[in-house]
Amino acid sequence: MRIGPSPGDSAAPGLHADDAPVTGAAVRRTVMAYVALTKPRVIELLLVATIPTMLLADRGHVDLALILSTLFGGWLGAASANTLNCVADADIDRVMKRTAKRPLARDAVPTRNAFVFGVTLGIASFAWLWWRANLLSGALVVATILFYVFVYTLGLKRRTSQNVVWGGAAGCMPALVGWSAATGTVGWQALVLFAVIFFWTPPHTWALAMRYKEDYRAAGVPMLPVVATEQQVTRQIVVYTWLTVLATLALMPAAGPVYAAVAAAAGAWFLLMAHQLYAGVRRGEPVKPLRLFLQSNNYLAVVFCGLAIDSVLGWPALG
Repeated sequence: MRIGPSPGDSAAPGLHADDAPVTGAAVRRTVMAYVALTKPRVIELLLVATIPTMLLADRGHVDLALILSTLFGGWLGAASANTLNCVADADIDRVMKRTAKRPLARDAVPTRNAFVFGVTLGIASFAWLWWRANLLSGALVVATILFYVFVYTLGLKRRTSQNVVWGGAAGCMPALVGWSAATGTVGWQALVLFAVIFFWTPPHTWALAMRYKEDYRAAGVPMLPVVATEQQVTRQIVVYTWLTVLATLALMPAAGPVYAAVAAAAGAWFLLMAHQLYAGVRRGEPVKPLRLFLQSNNYLAVVFCGLAIDSVLGWPALG
């Protein structure tokens, strides 16, 4: 009878196979899994919205320390919301090809750990913004997290095709957080910027959902492209694109000529893309919605960058 491991055993004497030493590669995979829970690419919207909003709120001045502090606090809040969204959506993420590689869908992170991670990030976000900015900014971040998790993810997403219309309000909150961090209040300009992102979200999201509608159908998520025809969806995309552009123009009285020129030119370009998609569907041409999805990101970035430059220059506002 052999005592101890046989020549083919991989574990060291006295260790079970499950007790193998943790390697550097394993640690990196775990860290990257937690990072992936926060959906870093989605958080880019935070940067796009927060910085120009703060620059507009303090037009002609740049408080870099406050901007960086607000970005960090907002990042913590967005990471919290996205992580908790992954926890709530783990079942459908396993079904959809687009999301099957997310950490919880492939069991790279225990669900309990992900939940604790998300809640901790949320608490840290509130505490940081209260400390570095003000209580209103911290409260707005908490409201954003709760709205995104409970209203959108658990309430609307699986029940109505209007999910991204109303649920998209969570993605608009960086404008309010940024303005409140700079001023301690919420001005009408912040509400207009909120409206810009609110109206932009449906055409942006529906264009992606058109490409992955079979994924959503398999998961039982009634996104508009799942329950409506392509012509109906693209017509709605055109409507919301118009509303987006009109909202950007409504901000002109608070901004200067640089923003006005950028918003008008970028708006015409965005409208052209939306109308081309709708016209192509009406003619029965192959649908290529991903182009609009990708370019909609560029559109929003261009408009907000124009606002940032205009605000830093501090030229007289048109209003």
